[in-house]
Amino acid sequence: LEKDFLTGLGLTCAPYAAVSTAADLEAALRKVGHPAILKTTRLGYDGKGQARIMSLADAPGALAAMKGAASVLEGFIDFSHEVSVIAARGLDGSVACYDPGENVHKDGILATTTLPARLSPGQRTDAVLLAARILNALDYVGVMGVELFVTPQGLIVNEIAPRVHNSGHWTQNGCAVDQFEQHIRAVAGWPLGDGSRFADVVMENLIGDDILRVPQIARERDAALHLYGKAEARPGRKMGHVNRIIRRG
Repeated sequence: LEKDFLTGLGLTCAPYAAVSTAADLEAALRKVGHPAILKTTRLGYDGKGQARIMSLADAPGALAAMKGAASVLEGFIDFSHEVSVIAARGLDGSVACYDPGENVHKDGILATTTLPARLSPGQRTDAVLLAARILNALDYVGVMGVELFVTPQGLIVNEIAPRVHNSGHWTQNGCAVDQFEQHIRAVAGWPLGDGSRFADVVMENLIGDDILRVPQIARERDAALHLYGKAEARPGRKMGHVNRIIRRG
C-alpha cells in the first residue's frame, strides 16, 4: 500500500511485488529479479522481518523466514548512499523540513546519521520538496521520516516512517527546535518551529555493548549523550545515542 501510494504520486521506488504464497514469490522474482529482499509488510524494523534472496535457491528459506506473514519483494538498488528528511506538517497545512541527514547502517540497524549529507544543492531541494509532497498528499499532521536512496538517476524513496525518527535524533543538539518538540507543536496546532541547523552533527547509535563506552564518551568535548534507561544490553538493542557537534555556525 505504501509503495503503491508513493508510485501513484509519481515518485520512484525500488521494483516491488506483493508476496503471500510460494507462487506469489515465484511470480515476484520473475518481475523484480534477484538479488532482492523479502520483507514483512508490517512490524519490521532494524533488519528484522527481512531475508535476502541472492539466488533462486534462497527463495524457499526466505519465504519460511516470513512465517506466513504478508510480505513484499524489493529489488536491489544501485545507490551511492541513503539520506533521510525529517519533515513536519501542522494542522494549518504548513510544512517545515529539517536538513537531510546521511545514514549508514550496520547489520540492518542505523549506525550513524551525519549532517550535512553529501548532496548537491539541487538534490537537497528535491529531497525536501519530495518529503513535503508526501505529507501534503496524506493530509498528514506531525513529524515523518522519509528515507531516500541517492542514485545517478535521481532520488528513490526507500520508505516512510510516520513518527519521529531515529535518523532525526541529531536535531536535539543541532537545532533550536528538535523533532520531538516539532511533533508536539504540529499535533497541538502550534506554529511549527524553525528547523534550521546551527551545527554540523554526527549522531551515533549506541547499540548493545556500546553502552560500555558511555564513561569514555562522557569525557568527550562536544558530545551529548542521550540514554534510554534500558536495564539490559542485548546485541542489536538500541541503548541510547550520542550527538557529536563537529562544527558550529
